[in-house]
Amino acid sequence: MWVILGVLAIVATLINLYMYVSGKDYKLYMAMGLSFTALTLCAEYSLVSVWVEAEDWAALMDVVPGMERALWFLTMVSILLNIAPILLERLRKK
Repeated sequence: MWVILGVLAIVATLINLYMYVSGKDYKLYMAMGLSFTALTLCAEYSLVSVWVEAEDWAALMDVVPGMERALWFLTMVSILLNIAPILLERLRKK
């Protein structure tokens, strides 16, 4: 599930940037991109929760350390890309 939500977050972010470049209203896609990013994080947390309940320590030790760094990085990139149009508009107005 987290893969699907992650792909949707990427697609919404790309549409957000395309709408901004084409001069159309991008705010809905910005909200969708950030929302799908949040849902991706929740889905990943749920997956880890299932592994804890099953006491699958091997899966946790294998996946969690690498995924933590990836999720932090990708979340920061998602936030920056989704708010970039707002920041660019503010810079353009000054």
